[in-house]
Amino acid sequence: MTTGNQRKIPPASANRLERERSFLAGPRSRIAEFWRVCKIGVEFIKGFRALHFLGPCITVFGSARFRDDHPYYQQARQLGAELAKLGFTVMTGGGPGIMEAANRGAKDVSGRSVGCNIILPTEQNANPYLDKLVTFNYFFVRKVMLVKYSQAFIIFPGGFGTLDEAFEAATLVQTGKIFQFPTIFVGVDYWQPLFDFLRKTMLAKGTISPEDLSRLVLTDSLEDVLAQVQICPSRPHYIGHGLPAEREWLAIENVSATPSA
Repeated sequence: MTTGNQRKIPPASANRLERERSFLAGPRSRIAEFWRVCKIGVEFIKGFRALHFLGPCITVFGSARFRDDHPYYQQARQLGAELAKLGFTVMTGGGPGIMEAANRGAKDVSGRSVGCNIILPTEQNANPYLDKLVTFNYFFVRKVMLVKYSQAFIIFPGGFGTLDEAFEAATLVQTGKIFQFPTIFVGVDYWQPLFDFLRKTMLAKGTISPEDLSRLVLTDSLEDVLAQVQICPSRPHYIGHGLPAEREWLAIENVSATPSA
């Protein structure tokens, strides 16, 4: 676990940023595109190895800007503890604010806590409450990992990244790519204007259906959140019996408890 000393996530170098921008700037040579696919494949494999044996996860999103004396931080910490008591691994982006709070809550009750971070132009500090930190270069690889290994998304107040993840999940459910994936917004005062827009504009104009809107839950109650995660398709089998036994990938190395970059 990284508790004690915060682990620094190095910033993306200028060369790395330039390569990322060129990747999204249109077609390159066929050789360059081939090697890019290989690098992306390696990153997928790294994520699969790191997360394969975690057991059912719940991912908590929210702003990195809330300090530990903020009510949203305290609520996220309490929720992290309650999810861990149910046997879920608590997964976040691994940063400060709401992410730290949820990871911290899981560790308060000796639960399992994981961070899936992304390399950005500026150096970041991982929060110190992680059993495992997995760092990605590509946003889309990280998104796949969060959806693949999560049973639900819990959305605390946050910014663009928080909204991006929330509506990624909503779109996947709407299009039938995933099923029984609760997307729960916590913080009625903060999120109510968004839900008003969804109902009064998007639903009224017919751009979403009543079923689409009904899949999104808005609440202030942790009891409501815990009730919603009961419908997750994969539930922990070790509730009340501690964490599951650590397992190995291809019988070569243990990847379930040691922080990984």
